Amino acid sequence: MILYGKLVLKNLPIKSAKAINTDESLSFHDQLEEAFIRLCKQLDIPVPIWLKKNTREIGRYKKTFFSDEQFIEEFHFDKFVLEIEV
Repeated sequence: MILYGKLVLKNLPIKSAKAINTDESLSFHDQLEEAFIRLCKQLDIPVPIWLKKNTREIGRYKKTFFSDEQFIEEFHFDKFVLEIEV
């Protein structure tokens, strides 16, 4: 699984990263969680609150985003976009 992430400000990407998880012994959920946490560390942001809408969007579109409301701290970006390549 390859997980791509980018921080967007005024519809322009300002920072991006990718995390790769090739551990086939883990479930999809565990691979996603591990790569997601690693990606947040690479982008130097805290892990946002994961909502049901994020689960639905990942399941349907292999893509979701996190708004600034899903972060406890205040940041200088509009959204965090997450995309999966399985």
